[in-house]
Amino acid sequence: MTDMGAFREAVTAWAAGGPGDPARELAARLPVRAAVLLEGLSDVAAVNALAASRGRNLEAEGVCVLPMGGAMSVGRFAHLLGPPGLGLRLTGLCDEAERRYYARGLERAGAAQQGFFVCAADLEDELIRALGVTRVEEIVRAEGDLRPLQTFLRQPAQRGRTAQQQLRRFLGTKKGRKIRYGRVLVEALDPDRTPAPLDGLLASL
Repeated sequence: MTDMGAFREAVTAWAAGGPGDPARELAARLPVRAAVLLEGLSDVAAVNALAASRGRNLEAEGVCVLPMGGAMSVGRFAHLLGPPGLGLRLTGLCDEAERRYYARGLERAGAAQQGFFVCAADLEDELIRALGVTRVEEIVRAEGDLRPLQTFLRQPAQRGRTAQQQLRRFLGTKKGRKIRYGRVLVEALDPDRTPAPLDGLLASL
């Protein structure tokens, strides 16, 4: 495990009610300058994939990319990592529907909201729109998931949904699939087609 990985684990344990000293000690030793707060592991995979495609090593730059386990945890993480806690610069992605949780949590922690970039529905939706339905279907086929997709599309619940909505829901139907496609879809992007929230996040670091 890298030192940044150890810091990530220490922060997660701290947010769950554990001691804060391990995170404080690691933050001072590394040092860490910024934390990217993301809802889940698929967002982490996408951010790391984009950074790698642009020749950047965020860990070496002192940036911790951190999954919070859900939008409603943002206040807790902002309090620990922002001005009341470690004093790190905070940034991240949030979904439009969760924006109010972020605004309230960041305000309570005295952290700036300007560093957070908003996805219309979620990051998967942004990536599907950027690539286009046809290209995403080609990627699904190349990943060996065409048959599961076809089975999924035959479900009555998918009738009446757009192709984009169906693909977005498909990515979340199996454990680990969203994480894998978070990376794969980003790797398939043309440089000038990166979704604005993801592009803005990386450019801000």
